[in-house]
Amino acid sequence: MTSSQTNRDGCADPARDTDPGRAGSPAWELLLPAASAPARTRGRSLQAALREAVRTGRLAPGTRLPSSRDLAADLGVSRGLITEAYEQLTAEGYLRSGRGAGTWVGGAVRAAPPRARDLAPRSPGAHADFVPGTPDLSLFPRGAWAAAQRAVLAQLPHQDLGYPDPRGLPQLRTVLAELLGRRRGVVADPERIVVVSGVAQATTLLGFALHARGLRTVGAEDPGSPQHNALYASAGVTTVPVPMDGEGIAVGPLRDSGVRAVVTTPSHQFPTGIAYSARRRTELLDWARSVDGLVLEDDYDGDFRYDRAPVGALQGLDPEHVAYTGSVSKSLAPGLRLGWLLVPQALAGEVVERKRTMDLGHPTLDQALFARFVERGDYDRQLRRCQRAYRERRDTLVAALEEHFPGAEVSGIAAGLHVIAELPHRYGPQEDFLARVAAAGVAVRPLTDYTHGRGGRGGPGGERGVRLVLGYAHLPPARIRAGVRLMAEATHG
Repeated sequence: MTSSQTNRDGCADPARDTDPGRAGSPAWELLLPAASAPARTRGRSLQAALREAVRTGRLAPGTRLPSSRDLAADLGVSRGLITEAYEQLTAEGYLRSGRGAGTWVGGAVRAAPPRARDLAPRSPGAHADFVPGTPDLSLFPRGAWAAAQRAVLAQLPHQDLGYPDPRGLPQLRTVLAELLGRRRGVVADPERIVVVSGVAQATTLLGFALHARGLRTVGAEDPGSPQHNALYASAGVTTVPVPMDGEGIAVGPLRDSGVRAVVTTPSHQFPTGIAYSARRRTELLDWARSVDGLVLEDDYDGDFRYDRAPVGALQGLDPEHVAYTGSVSKSLAPGLRLGWLLVPQALAGEVVERKRTMDLGHPTLDQALFARFVERGDYDRQLRRCQRAYRERRDTLVAALEEHFPGAEVSGIAAGLHVIAELPHRYGPQEDFLARVAAAGVAVRPLTDYTHGRGGRGGPGGERGVRLVLGYAHLPPARIRAGVRLMAEATHG
């Protein structure tokens, strides 16, 4: 073997082997297990092994294969099996051959990556992560969920495993209507509930329905969720920022914007943490009626209020001008991809048809499982469990801020999974503060990250100094205290 036939470790390189049919060549040892398969499956096993060798790059494009006679002799199988394998893989495009020119690995196949990448959003790996929006996934009720799953698998009728009603299983829609009417005060007709894969899909469905009616813009709270822009854009709708004031979205600028639809979080505004006042709710609905418009209500954490009973959903005041959406992402886990959308009658047909063409309906097993979970009272128990844990963590965060950042002010109602913390001027400017805490391994987000164009007040040099959006639900109390202490040490240093 010449030097051109070896790699730097001195081993044969199959992509360069000028005599690949040589007995014991590493290029063909990978076929030996397939050659030892039972006689009735040996041919298929050889084809699969050779196909995989080409697909993964073990046999590189341009590699010349041994003759069928030589390879059959090396592997101890009949020449017919090798000839059949060559012909099959040539037909599929893995190999190429020419009369009198032998058989070669084709160039159509590209080597597969060694493993699948995980593009799921992850924690930044900080010592303390106060980035908002994540519940405590360790609170997921695995035992109760597994029991519900076993019961559903044992009892679900066979026909329910077929394509579902695109709105969702009637059983789940009925259960959701009762749950949402009881807990959130919505007017919930099961015929107008659509089961969706989270608020993101609900938002996109509404965007398509608005676009079909000729609307090309939708108002959005400023500051507000940064996800709305991309979700509505995917449906061909542009978001128009509308400023907030102390009572909710400012109705004057909303009228001036010319939009006829607006997305809101009235029960616990994200990120400012306020609840819309009764007056502002009335003004917002008056606006919707005056323009024959639509309010899109995202009730993302409306169940979590710690100082009093939660304020009912806006939808209950005018179901024909408010589309209501929520999910289990904050109460159970975002990975379940399970939510609901209540639509006005005028939009129901368009939304349901778009849902049908998008995915033919939500998975029936998941729907039946969640319906049973609610019916047995497990979901109410889970909400109470989360509420107790999150109230304790909020109290811990507020106390830690008071101890380590004297003069800090926490704004917004006692609810949800985050707080707004405004630090005294001496901790600014904000840009320097963020750099110092990041260097200390503490992940935080400023309020300006959620304002249109990141130009809202409270930014670097802003008159209100350092304003942070601090998530706490996913952190145990000890981690919260340690994280605030680290942040203080970084800024004092």
